Amino acid sequence: MRRRSRATTKAATSDESAPLPAATPVKDGSDAPAVAPKPRAASKRRSRVVSGLEGRIGYRFKDLKLIDSALTHISAMTGPRNPAGSYQRLEFLGDHVLGLAVSDMLYQAFPKANEGDLSRRLADLVRKETCADIARAIELGSAIKLGPSEANSGGRQRTAILGDVCEALIGAVYLDGGYAEAAALVERLWAERMRKAEGPPRDAKTMLQEWAQARGLPTPVYREVGRTGPHHDPEFRIAVELRDRTPAEGMGRSKRAAEQAAAAAMLVREGVTAGWSNG
Repeated sequence: MRRRSRATTKAATSDESAPLPAATPVKDGSDAPAVAPKPRAASKRRSRVVSGLEGRIGYRFKDLKLIDSALTHISAMTGPRNPAGSYQRLEFLGDHVLGLAVSDMLYQAFPKANEGDLSRRLADLVRKETCADIARAIELGSAIKLGPSEANSGGRQRTAILGDVCEALIGAVYLDGGYAEAAALVERLWAERMRKAEGPPRDAKTMLQEWAQARGLPTPVYREVGRTGPHHDPEFRIAVELRDRTPAEGMGRSKRAAEQAAAAAMLVREGVTAGWSNG
C-alpha cells in the first residue's frame, strides 16, 4: 500500500508540471471567422470631423495626437486641467510660425514696400480677428472640442477661440510636417487676403492719433472700464478719451483688440471711415 501510494503521488506531481492542452474553441454552429466589434459611433464621428478638416485645409496628419491637441479647448479636458493637453502650447508655436510665413509672403509679394508698410500689412494679416475669419472660412468651429458650458455659450463662434485654434492648427502642421508644409498651408489660406489689400492699412489707434495731432489735440488716452467672461477667456471694455470729445468705448478679447475697437468707434463717430483697419 505504501509503494502504491508513493507511485500515485509521483504521478500526480508529474501531471501538475505537464503542459496543459490547448483549449478547444467553442463552436457556435458556423464556420465563419469571428467578426471584430464595430467601433463606437463617437470615434467614427470624430474621424469624419478630422478627415473633413484635413480635406478643407489640404493637409493630412501623420500624428493624430497633434491635431487632437490643436482642437482641444481647456474646457473640454477632464480631471486636473493641464494647459499642456489643450491647444495653448500649439497656439504659441503657431503664432510665431504664422508670423514668419506671412512675413516671407509679404517680402516676396511687395519688393518695393518699406519696412513700415510691410509691418502694417503683417499686423493686419496675423491679428486675432483675421485668424478667426480664416477659421470660419475652413469651418474650424465645428471641429473644436469644447466643454458643455463653453459650447452652450457660443464658444464655436467666439473670435478669440477661433483665432487661437487657427494658430494652434498651424503649429500642429509645423510639428507634423515641418516648416515647408506649415508655410504652404499659410499661403493657401492667406494669399488671397494678402492680394486683396490695396494698400498698407493703418490700424485704428494709429489713425486716431494722427487725426488728433493734425487738429492740435493731445494723444488719445485709453482706460479699461470693464471686464467680463471667465478667467481663461475674458472680454475687455476699453474707453478712449480725447480732449473736447465724448469718450468712445470698444470691446475685445484682449486689451489691444478692445483699444482698437474703441479707436475705431471714435473715428467712425467723427466721420473718418477710410484708410485704417480695426486691427
